[in-house]
Amino acid sequence: MGEEVSYSGISYKLEVFEGPLPLLLHLISKHKLNIYDIPIAQLVDQYTDYVSKMRELDLAVAGEFLEMAARLVCIKTLALLPKNDEAESMKQELTRELLAYRDCRTLAGMLSKMTDNFGTFVRLPEKLSFAPEKYTRIHRAESLLTAYVAAAGRGLRAKPLQASMFDDLVKKEIVPVSSGITSITHALKEGEKRALRTVFRKASSRSDMVALFLAVLEMCRAGRLNINEQEGEQYIELISSDAEVNADEFD
Repeated sequence: MGEEVSYSGISYKLEVFEGPLPLLLHLISKHKLNIYDIPIAQLVDQYTDYVSKMRELDLAVAGEFLEMAARLVCIKTLALLPKNDEAESMKQELTRELLAYRDCRTLAGMLSKMTDNFGTFVRLPEKLSFAPEKYTRIHRAESLLTAYVAAAGRGLRAKPLQASMFDDLVKKEIVPVSSGITSITHALKEGEKRALRTVFRKASSRSDMVALFLAVLEMCRAGRLNINEQEGEQYIELISSDAEVNADEFD
């Protein structure tokens, strides 16, 4: 990655570095300097020249770049003084930092190559060395029937509607209320009391039960039947047994 710089009509690309150490390593490599015996005077000129170009390009110069520039100038200044060991100590410290950074960057590159396509694992399909197991569970016949009916029901719901599907609904026998009145009057004698629940015992279908229930209500309304409760049980008493007349009245 780089930024385009132009001087007197000549354009070139300025490399962009993440910090001062990568920049120093780049300058040492580019100008073939000895990293173990860095010529500070030459390096500081090249470094400050690069920072100046960054400013001319209006690039954001981080404080660490300026700090390193001051550090290099300080080493260069101290090196000019006679018998000064501090300059050599600072130079060796900078060399150790550059060597450590170079080694870390080299290791990071090696690890990056090792982790290319990391997480991708492909192998050929293995052959099964055993026969598929047989289904050995035992189910009750009722459970199998329930499962079959449920599955068949889902299949039928997907089919288009046909008139024959409604036969069970529209062809139900309609039981008239008069037949319920006749059944009650034949089962009871005038003045006889009987538990109400016994009236519905002879009902063979839901239509019969509905007819008997409506018959009881209609006969009570007409004064032909009386209902009372004794010890939590409902009893009916037939007042009039004129079945034929009552049946005609209620139909």
